[in-house]
Amino acid sequence: MSDVTLQNFETEVIDASRHAPVLVDFWAPWCGPCRTLGPMLERLEDEAGGQWKLVKVNVDENQELAAHFGVRSIPHVVAIADGQAVDQFIGVLPESGLREFLSRLSPNPAQVALHDAQQLAAEGDRAGAEARFAEAIALDPETADTARLAYIAFLLDGNAMDQAKAQFEALSPGAAQQDAYAALRTRMEAMENLSGLPDEGTLTGRIAADPRDVAARLDLARLLIARQQYEPALEQLLEIVRTDRAFEDDVGRKTMLSVFEMLGDRPEVVSRWRRQLSTSLN
Repeated sequence: MSDVTLQNFETEVIDASRHAPVLVDFWAPWCGPCRTLGPMLERLEDEAGGQWKLVKVNVDENQELAAHFGVRSIPHVVAIADGQAVDQFIGVLPESGLREFLSRLSPNPAQVALHDAQQLAAEGDRAGAEARFAEAIALDPETADTARLAYIAFLLDGNAMDQAKAQFEALSPGAAQQDAYAALRTRMEAMENLSGLPDEGTLTGRIAADPRDVAARLDLARLLIARQQYEPALEQLLEIVRTDRAFEDDVGRKTMLSVFEMLGDRPEVVSRWRRQLSTSLN
């Protein structure tokens, strides 16, 4: 068990979760139920022998992390696997309930195939990754959308737009509820419209001549999103929010929210930009 803050969250939780599931226990010293749940989780972690890892986040000292995960009451436990939140519970579960919760963290074959696909992609083996993505999608209909969304991101990384669009159309209606959905749709639309956008020099020139040219800022943001240059894109989108909230039905704010999802594995970056957005909206 280790204590985690915003500064070491990426290493201790996101990176670590790619090797074994990580349970994030949001707690506070004044919370009575937390003092009941914490020792139970620590004992079960010792018993598990490295099959999963427990970390604790003091919500009083890490309010940005708590807000990022929507923590409103504690204890609140979030399970992270392969860099993503996969399950959670609030309050104190009996030991039998904790064991049942933990049993769900054991990866099924589809999850293993997805992990393999992402690892192969990181190693540059695109053919091997494609094969494992296909297996991950086929092995478990209940998790097919999750695997397909990851596959779409992989295809976009390789500029395989036609394949990405075909996979996007194959998603179930329920896929729209997943965090990655809106982010990938925004990225795909940005890439699809890339050929019709003015070049970066033209857009920056227009903005220099007229800082209130929100249309140029939006085009530049879309250009940057297509290149996965997310923070520079957020700079342009934030200026749109500050200049004209009504522009294209609040497109600046809405697109910022989609970019936040693209940066889901970098909570410290998201927190910084969320603060700036919140300040601009007040």
